Amino acid sequence: MATGHLKSSYGLDNHGITNVHQVYWNLNTPILYEEIIKRQEGYIAHLGPIVVRTGHHTGRAAKDKFIVDEPSSKDNIWWGKVNKPFSPEKFEVLFSRLLAYLQGKDLFVQDCYAGADPKLRLPIRVITESAWHNLFARNIFIQARPDTLINHIPQFTLLHVPNFMALPNIDGTHSEAFVILNLQKKLVLIGGTSYAGEIKKSIFTVLNYLLPQENILSMHCSANVGKDGDVALFFGLSGTGKTTLSADPERTLIGDDEHGWSQNGIFNFEGGCYAKVIKLSKEAEPEIYQTTRKFGTILENVAIDIWTRRLDLDDDSLTENTRAAYPISHIPNALKEPMADHPKNIIMLTCDAFGVMPPIAKLTPVQAMYHFMSGYTAKIGGTEKGLGSEPQATFSACFGAPFMVLHPYKYAKLLDEKIRHHDVNCWLVNTGWTGGPYGVGKRIKISHTRAMVKAALNGKLDNVPTNRNPIYGFMVPSSCPDVPSELMNPRDTWHDKNAYDEKANYLAGLFKNNFKQFEGEVPEDIKEAGPRTLETVTGN
Repeated sequence: MATGHLKSSYGLDNHGITNVHQVYWNLNTPILYEEIIKRQEGYIAHLGPIVVRTGHHTGRAAKDKFIVDEPSSKDNIWWGKVNKPFSPEKFEVLFSRLLAYLQGKDLFVQDCYAGADPKLRLPIRVITESAWHNLFARNIFIQARPDTLINHIPQFTLLHVPNFMALPNIDGTHSEAFVILNLQKKLVLIGGTSYAGEIKKSIFTVLNYLLPQENILSMHCSANVGKDGDVALFFGLSGTGKTTLSADPERTLIGDDEHGWSQNGIFNFEGGCYAKVIKLSKEAEPEIYQTTRKFGTILENVAIDIWTRRLDLDDDSLTENTRAAYPISHIPNALKEPMADHPKNIIMLTCDAFGVMPPIAKLTPVQAMYHFMSGYTAKIGGTEKGLGSEPQATFSACFGAPFMVLHPYKYAKLLDEKIRHHDVNCWLVNTGWTGGPYGVGKRIKISHTRAMVKAALNGKLDNVPTNRNPIYGFMVPSSCPDVPSELMNPRDTWHDKNAYDEKANYLAGLFKNNFKQFEGEVPEDIKEAGPRTLETVTGN
């Protein structure tokens, strides 16, 4: 039985799904709210957001992600720790059991798109066994116009069944949770986990496979545009400031996480945002804070007082990874049609807890390729409270290794071609520590980082004298408006210069060691664009 007048003529039998109980097609947000409450899947909080729980799965199941090893795609895939193969035979067995599990169940279908550019967008279908995950898909992806839904034929389908568990001994999975991408069947299966981020990232993974083969660069980045139409991209791992710095009241947000770069310019893959909201500050991030107080927003694992229905955004008792999923229209300063021109500036963010990277540096195109493929940041070792904890370096290729299906050099080469063709300025911005490592120095003030980003985007650093960093080779501006000049050279901010040299040398070694995995694939000039240890610099 089907419910909803917005039903596609391309039925569920095309996916092998039969004998289900009720199918809810393309329900809107208020009706999905009613279903969520009726099915006791969540609570309505003060002012209207919906609060849900994901059980013990509160983050991405990195070890549970697989790609089916089949002839049409196997030679293109970057197999390894990230992209693990899954046999076609095991996939068929698991899929058959999943289809049997669905018989007699209610299902929710959301037909939508990935990609804002009408010429390039991918028609997708998200089928879920819960109403709240269907609302998540509606928030995150680009909604189809109601008059087009009857003819909507998905080019990729995602089947989300968190209450169906894999049997690792039989299925060959790592655990009861699984995220399996079958590029030949154009199908993603997700089971055993309620964490909604798997839905979003699975479609991103699909686009990371399809688009570069069409000469379109798929990117894990945020993007905004200035009053004069100048576009900026922000790459960076979690905790580096990618979302915060792109949400600039003086610029318009294109999107906060995933974009494509085609011959026409930049376009958002999504129609919504999935923001981390732990300890979210009304003062520091007012626009994102307001989304936690709006109807339509899903709050994942956020603490709520059941009687007053008020939120506590500072409570991390369930997880540090609390999330808000909301349509981008909840951000007042966001583009209604999230497409824009080619970028004028690219900013690669790192939060260097070792305290050795400059707060801003200008990169050549080949240095940009090196740092793009490295995807460096440093997190705090142990707990944040343990002062003096040794930072842990993290390298994630293309600033999004878990979602990159092709070899990182393929993305880097595309980036290089587009940077050179459109004469894009590339910057490395450190939002981490200065004056020493974590526990000794202090974090660079967000106001100073904002001033440096603003100066870079406005061309105020174009004619400033620069100094070449002896280890990293990039050019560091000697001054910046509204930033203390002593901050610009990190070595000058350390009391113990020898300690700085030792730590900078140590980090350079980590860069070199990480890049060894790519050396068989990349040209010599990219390898040479990386940092040199002090022994190399001084010729000892």
